Amino acid sequence: MADDADSETVQVKTRVPAHQRAAWRDAADQLGMSQSEFVRTMVQAGRSGFEAADKPAGSSSREEPPSPDADPWGDGLETQVRSALSNESPLSWEELVEAVLGDFEERLETITQEADDVSYSGREGGYVLDDGE
Repeated sequence: MADDADSETVQVKTRVPAHQRAAWRDAADQLGMSQSEFVRTMVQAGRSGFEAADKPAGSSSREEPPSPDADPWGDGLETQVRSALSNESPLSWEELVEAVLGDFEERLETITQEADDVSYSGREGGYVLDDGE
């Protein structure tokens, strides 16, 4: 009976700008995935990236089963690494990081500048979510 509870799927709703949804839809189409599968996979890959930066993989304080069809170890990252190494001569660590991150810094800058609820607070010493007050 526990297997039934673990495999039950539930709907999660989120609001994103129309251009973001269109970009996700295009990326999912290119990968031959449904939008749900794409978002599930990207969230799992992102969570793995945060865990890897802070502590060894699998040492999370809250163990959760991975979403179906999602690779919590970041297969997308492994694919990017292999792709970068197969298309180039040997890469230094910095070159490999740049090949994998690509325009990440630009995208992050755009988000922090354009998001209505994200701002830099000198008083708090960093970026914060505005609470709408």
